[in-house]
Parts: sequence; C-alpha cells; structure tokens
Amino acid sequence: MSFLFLLSSHAHGQAVARLSADTILLGDQTTLSIQRAHTYPSTDQLSQNGIVALCQEFDTAKHTQLTTLTSFEPGVHYVKLSPDDSLQLTVLDVDVDTTSAEIRDIAPIEKVPYTFWEIFRWILLGLAIIALALAGWWFWKKWKSGKVSDWFSNIPVDTRTPEERALDRLEELRQRQMWQAGKVKDYHTELTDTVRIFIEEATGIHATEMTSDETVEAMANGDWKAESAEWKTLSDRLRIIFTTADLVKFAKSEPLPHEHDRSMSEAVQFVKELWLLVKPAEPSTETKAPETKEVKDA
Repeated sequence: MSFLFLLSSHAHGQAVARLSADTILLGDQTTLSIQRAHTYPSTDQLSQNGIVALCQEFDTAKHTQLTTLTSFEPGVHYVKLSPDDSLQLTVLDVDVDTTSAEIRDIAPIEKVPYTFWEIFRWILLGLAIIALALAGWWFWKKWKSGKVSDWFSNIPVDTRTPEERALDRLEELRQRQMWQAGKVKDYHTELTDTVRIFIEEATGIHATEMTSDETVEAMANGDWKAESAEWKTLSDRLRIIFTTADLVKFAKSEPLPHEHDRSMSEAVQFVKELWLLVKPAEPSTETKAPETKEVKDA
C-alpha cells in the first residue's frame, strides 16, 4: 500500500491520500482514499494517464473520499492528485499462452431429469380437464331434461312493494341504534340512501345519482301527480331529512338526539305519503252481474 501526505491541508489536520494496492493485474481494481483534504478530485480528474475512475463515495464521519480505480493498460501509471502530488500505480500484464491452451468443442446439451412436481402438475392439469368435461356433460344432461330451470325457479323473489322494502330498511336502521353508538354519519347516510332508493323505485327518478337539491327539484318537476298542498308536505319532509344529513356529512355537525329521531320519523311519513300518491291501482275484485233482458208477456 502506498500513501502520500498532500501539500494542501485541512482545518482538521494534514490531508492523506493512499491506495489500497499500488500493484494490480490488468483490469483489477484498487481503492484511492483521500482524507481531510481541502478539495477532492472528481472521477473525470482522476481518469487520466491510463487510469479509469469507476465510482466514488464519501464517508462524512471520517471526512474521506473513496474512489474505485482500474486500468486496462499495463505499465507504471501516476494518479494525479494535484499539480505537485501523485501516487504511483503499477499495472501488470496478464500472460496467456494460447499455444498450449486446449481447444475444446462445444459441449452437448445436458438433459436434466424431470422432478416430481413437474410430472405431478401435468397429472393435476389432466384431472382438472377431465373434471370440467364431466361437469359440462352433467350440466348438459340436466339442461336437456329441463331440470336446470327448476333451480332458478326456487330462487326467492322479493314480492314486497317499494314502500314495504323502504319501511323495513328504516325499521332495521332504527333498531341498530347507530347514532346512539356514535356512528352519526353512517346513520344519516343509510337513512338518506334508503329514501333515495325508494324515490327511484316509486317514481323512476334517479335520486341515487343526484344531490339533495337536484332530487327535490326533480321531484317537483316529475311526471308523478300531486296536489300543491301534498307536494308542499312532501318537500318539507324531504328537505328536513336531506338538510340534517348534509350538515352531518359535509359540515361535521352534531345534531341533537331529537333531530335524529325527527329525521327517522320524517322519512317514514315521507315513504307512506308518497306511496299513497304513486302506487298502482289495485285490480277490482268485484264481479259484474250479467245483464238480464226483460221478457214481456205476449
């Protein structure tokens, strides 16, 4: 290892530069460390005189710059650190006797035996294909015999009216006591969602995709029929529900206990009153008496 005390100095003491190895083989690497220098050379400055600086890093704790050097030219080279300072690096050539080297042909491809997993996964794939084929055949036989439709006919169908579905959801929400448990935002979100879904099912207005004001406006301009007094009551109820919920969701308001119950009561009344206006007419069950013709005595 060679080292050099540089002529320049640093506030913390005299600068020192050293090579981890001052003699290397062609293409090998050595590390240049410079400690406590006033200025440090860059890789471009060190890449000269047959020497190539590959990379650098700096150890701030030791105030030391580390540079990896190599050379592809045999001979004696000098690592220039400053106009007056340099380190000697000797690069030895590598002698290769090509005359005595044995020239061999390209080795044949070596066959590697199959492992257990490589064989087993193909067996699994074959079994899976057979299982799918059998399942497809079984399903086709059931379909031909008409038994597949029986499966779907057994699926329960919700025969409740939109009013019944909405009231059931509101009652379920009431029993869960969400706002009493501190879930105020979730409570009002579910309540307004239930009302919006009911409006969409009952009137065809896409309330689930609208804001509160857009829903009220769409209801006012909808095709469904309502007297002005009836609509005034419905719109008042709807605004109470939406206003309370919007204050909770967007203004982080904390309604009083009676305001939570009022929103629920208004929602229940809104569902009942709107359904009375829009529900389809029930078919008449009265049977019409056959017409009789009077026969006059001749």
